[in-house]
Amino acid sequence: MEMNHRKHARMSPIVYFNGEFLPKEQVHVSPDDRGFLFGDGVYDVTLTYGGRLFRIADHLERMANGLRSLRIEGADVDGLEKVGEELMARNNLDCYSQALYLQVTRGAAKRTHHFPSGSVSPTVYATISPFNRKGDPENGSPIATVPDVRWARCDIKSVCLLPNCLATQRAKDLGAHEAVFVRDGAMMEGASSTFFAVFDGVVHTPPLTNYVLPGITRKVVLELCESHGIPVRIASILQSDLVGADEIFIAGTTSEVVPVTAMDGVPVSNGKPGPVARRISDLFVSCAHGE
Repeated sequence: MEMNHRKHARMSPIVYFNGEFLPKEQVHVSPDDRGFLFGDGVYDVTLTYGGRLFRIADHLERMANGLRSLRIEGADVDGLEKVGEELMARNNLDCYSQALYLQVTRGAAKRTHHFPSGSVSPTVYATISPFNRKGDPENGSPIATVPDVRWARCDIKSVCLLPNCLATQRAKDLGAHEAVFVRDGAMMEGASSTFFAVFDGVVHTPPLTNYVLPGITRKVVLELCESHGIPVRIASILQSDLVGADEIFIAGTTSEVVPVTAMDGVPVSNGKPGPVARRISDLFVSCAHGE
């Protein structure tokens, strides 16, 4: 029994929690933590490719912006890059790509709707695991549209993701890979991705507003389009106009770039991945792998 226990302990993933690296089962979150009680916190996810944290500076900048918006202070966001590198070293996962999850909540305090009085230390948690891509970048994936019932600060990557979970489950029930939110007839974004459409060879994507998260993969895609001469138009996309789209694709950290083959059960164009999405997917893979 003792040998089995020791073997289990060695296999337990090492995580980071409030300044310590320790086995995951040793992490204990207070029931008074405001992340647990209110979803009062932010998170981010970035990938590693061949031991390199991809666009980590962009991810940490977005996290810092979210913390400022929520007025959460005291977290060393810049230090999370070294935390990620240490987690890679300590876990020594046998895979080329890994997903680094970072989360900061306001911390544990007496339950009040207003911010806690006095000094409260934020709760900082990080873990790393093998990357399992969502969607099929080679053959494409279907999506489903859902009404956008989220709050008005979707630009903050909040841990309060219940609307996204409900939307994703709805898409799964319909046999779709991703749910895309529609507000007042306009396409917003996916539950965990950015939405793109191609009209006459031009890539369209909605502008960044309080209803659209500033996606890091979105930023990379737009940079790749600019550097490789692919025309882009940042403007609202009406759902009714998508019947004339040549292509649709989504992009996000955990999906990378995925062509959309059908929306709400209706094929997009000929129902196969289009040339623009395929090219951008190839460019993204080369960029991520440092080629």
